[in-house]
Amino acid sequence: MARPTVLMPGPMNRSVLAGTAEQFEVIRLWEADDPDSVLAERGKDIVAVANSGATVDGAFLDKLPSLQIVASFGVGYDKIDATAAAERGVVVTNTPGVLDDEVADTALGLLLMTAREFPQAERYLRAGKWNERAYPLAPATLKGRTMGILGLGRIGEAIAHRAEAFGISIAYHNRRQKDVAYRYYPSLVEMARDVDILTIVIPGGDENRHLVNAEMLEALGPDGILINVSRGTVVDEAALVDALRSRTILSAGLDVFEHEPDVHPGLLELDNAVLLPHVGSATVPTRDAMGRLVVENLVSWFATGVPVTPVQESRDLVGRGRG
Repeated sequence: MARPTVLMPGPMNRSVLAGTAEQFEVIRLWEADDPDSVLAERGKDIVAVANSGATVDGAFLDKLPSLQIVASFGVGYDKIDATAAAERGVVVTNTPGVLDDEVADTALGLLLMTAREFPQAERYLRAGKWNERAYPLAPATLKGRTMGILGLGRIGEAIAHRAEAFGISIAYHNRRQKDVAYRYYPSLVEMARDVDILTIVIPGGDENRHLVNAEMLEALGPDGILINVSRGTVVDEAALVDALRSRTILSAGLDVFEHEPDVHPGLLELDNAVLLPHVGSATVPTRDAMGRLVVENLVSWFATGVPVTPVQESRDLVGRGRG
């Protein structure tokens, strides 16, 4: 029996490469001299896509008439048009759960770095300035602060548990209230007014684009710290640069950016912004676990017609079988 044909638009984690090679025919599109010709010739044979960051929109899907599933590497899948996929009967999966702790650790790391100015203090030491005088006192502490979490999902809850250990109170804004002890705000701007740390853990996409804008930053206030470990498009970066320059907010810790890997030049100039190159889940064990889940989704789909972790837009397709 022929093995299912899986398309990889770009390079992927080693565990994806190893796992798919064992059980599928894999087309490594990024290695082709003429990718369009490959799609034209083999598009009808491709029944699955293993994806890590490539754009999968309606036009791309139309080149793959036999496609059944897109297995995405990562929690966020804003580069995949999951609605267009569902309309074509194509299931989309992601890799939630296995990276929650790693991303939550990154969020708390960014918070410590911004509040206590650890990066600035290290640069001060390396420049030999400690011999001249002690580093100035940091303007902020964590104890007694209140963190507002925008998106209290798995990662948001993991962040909340860690933050509580630092003496931080927790509030949150979601589409719906959850059965948790934290204070719920139906209005994001009202939450921003009442907290002094705003942590973003929601998906990207058009619906949430620039949700955190000048109004939100003004509400957060001059003692406010912004932490973003979700998607850069959720924040209006131009408004954030203005808020940091004018000290409308105290500081920001960012692992994601609106046009990454390009970073707004204004952010690079600011000493009250801590910037990381999207490393929230970037450890070998976690990335390997994410890769294994990509493979598990593919294997489960072709064995049972039910993937392990379908995204919300694909839930109605699950259980209908394999096309």
